[in-house]
Amino acid sequence: MRCAVGCGYLQAGAASGQGVADVSGHAEHPTSHGGTCGRGVRETVDPRGERLTTPLIRRGDSLRPTDWDTALGVVATRLIEAIRESPSNVAVLGSGQQTNEAAYALGKVARGVFGTPHYDANTTLCMASAVTAYYQAFGSDAPPPTYDDIPEADTHVVWGANPAVAHPVLYRWLADSARADGGRLIVVDPVSTKTAADADVHVQPDPGTDLALARAVLAHVVESGAVDEAFVDAHTEGFERMVESLPDAETAAATAGVPLDRVAAVAAALDAPTILYWGMGVNQSVQGTATARALIDLCLATGNLGPGSGPFSLTGQANSMGNRVCASKGTWPGHRAFTEGANRERMAKVWDVPLTRLPDSSGPGFVSIVDGLARGDIDVCWTVATNPVAGMPDAGYVKKALDDAFLVVQDAFRSDTLECADVVLPAATWGETEGTVMNMERRVSPVTAVTDPPGSARQDIDIVAAVGNRIHPGVFEGPPVDPESVFDELRELTAGTTADISGITYDRLERDLAVRWPAPDADTEGGYRYYDDGAWSFYTDSGRARFSTAVHSAVPEPVDEEYPLTLTTGRRSDAYNTGVRTRDSGESEKPTARMHPQTIADCLLSLDRGETVIESRRASVAVEVAPSDGVPPGVVWLPIHNAAANELTLSTVDPESAEPNLKQCAVALHPPERTRAERERNTAVLPT
Repeated sequence: MRCAVGCGYLQAGAASGQGVADVSGHAEHPTSHGGTCGRGVRETVDPRGERLTTPLIRRGDSLRPTDWDTALGVVATRLIEAIRESPSNVAVLGSGQQTNEAAYALGKVARGVFGTPHYDANTTLCMASAVTAYYQAFGSDAPPPTYDDIPEADTHVVWGANPAVAHPVLYRWLADSARADGGRLIVVDPVSTKTAADADVHVQPDPGTDLALARAVLAHVVESGAVDEAFVDAHTEGFERMVESLPDAETAAATAGVPLDRVAAVAAALDAPTILYWGMGVNQSVQGTATARALIDLCLATGNLGPGSGPFSLTGQANSMGNRVCASKGTWPGHRAFTEGANRERMAKVWDVPLTRLPDSSGPGFVSIVDGLARGDIDVCWTVATNPVAGMPDAGYVKKALDDAFLVVQDAFRSDTLECADVVLPAATWGETEGTVMNMERRVSPVTAVTDPPGSARQDIDIVAAVGNRIHPGVFEGPPVDPESVFDELRELTAGTTADISGITYDRLERDLAVRWPAPDADTEGGYRYYDDGAWSFYTDSGRARFSTAVHSAVPEPVDEEYPLTLTTGRRSDAYNTGVRTRDSGESEKPTARMHPQTIADCLLSLDRGETVIESRRASVAVEVAPSDGVPPGVVWLPIHNAAANELTLSTVDPESAEPNLKQCAVALHPPERTRAERERNTAVLPT
């Protein structure tokens, strides 16, 4: 399993020595039925990047090899000193790359041992807006449809996502369904992507205007009388208030820069059974939650909720869903409300820690935690399987904040963040790790080790347990830790919740390979959410799904005379996350910026031999330039997998989800020799 599709792979260890020798699709796996993608196989058998094989500790200006006892001793000493001053003096940043067991263990240490509110995971940087929208609309997290619904839909609307690149196995199912008789694929994306190339209709809104476009489509549905009134009356609330909040379709379409006939085409296609997928192009916005709510509203208003239809957010990381269910990040395990007294008492009892140690708040979010580090309010930070220096907006600011803290980096590969570390703890990766993960349709699958990690690297859960036991002796048995015993503790905590996995055991997974929650007993498995034998039941106070009323506002950083272009970012098919596993050692440090030929012509004086400098209000970055008709004039596209891209991006966050606005900011181009620092030096006033 390499991404959140959750494909089942068969792995074989090397005949001699370490490493994974072979990976193939598991034909009997209920998720993917043998499907694979080249990237998933390649990154498991032959990952690029530099593996970490021994603990490192900073001596002066360099990181030097050390032993585990020394590294853990230094980490524990600094943590104890910081916690003694205040639990809020420690930050922990986790990841959707951990197993369920490791994520649960990390939450247990962060919340129950440290007692810190400053704990989050990089899933907040990609899925928080979708999660918030689900809670607001349905009273619970996770998309209603499953993969079983994909072939049953007639219309597939892909909004702000490129699954042909990011989720190729899932995309095959989607594309096959769209190509069938009566099938249709509509793509909404400012940029022409591999997915958009297959579309029957490609709608290109201006970057940052997705909410305006979604409301334009919704207004057209209402104005044309295409509302499913029977469904709305029986199963929803707030429809009249939503209608009152709508602009007229023509005005909203103009705001998004989309012709009205394109809006009408999307609205008309929703008359057939439709799955509406969305990704980071929607979520990573200051209006991410509002836009996700608007897409859910489209499904509710047109009756596209039920088997073969519905809203389906596309998750990136392999265990983003598991992190949300298991890690005690935004909720306690099983999506138990964080501040509810009974839940807190249950956690303190199971973990055998004082109730008063558990933080009162789930925390301010990933970006605000970094702000706390920058202000000096947090002295120690521990990152686990995440690379914030590359993955967060305004990366230069993030790097300085981490440089100024005592930073512990736990990872399998050398990353941009490691350069700021004071202690490095080398971790195992796929094929070297035991545990379970959850995919985006809620299936729990086992992951197994077929080889030992290289050198003295250890599994994440064993590292977490070693740190936790040094602060609170006995909080874990081991290390080494038995993942099954941790999973049993976790699943019992979810019993009776909206994300109940209590009926999933290791024995059941060995037999069934993957099981979808909710699974409250050994014989049941979850299907379409909120729907059972023709009856609807939502986790809201009224039991009905809720419409929303948000309206589009201006983008957080509009273009102007000084910064006349818009920067947006996306994925490459040959790269993964921030690129630490897929980056060739000889790969150019300069990312390649795609621009429309007209943009290149308009900015010709800022180019030199195919290179330019992109400047935002935060930084300037040298790039290579590639012409692309698929990028609209006035827009610059950069890949997310190069750390330089996020030196430019904007850290303003969605006020409801705390997810940053990574997909839109204002930039300018300058000749390569004229970086910001050089121009400032050249224009500085010399003393007389």
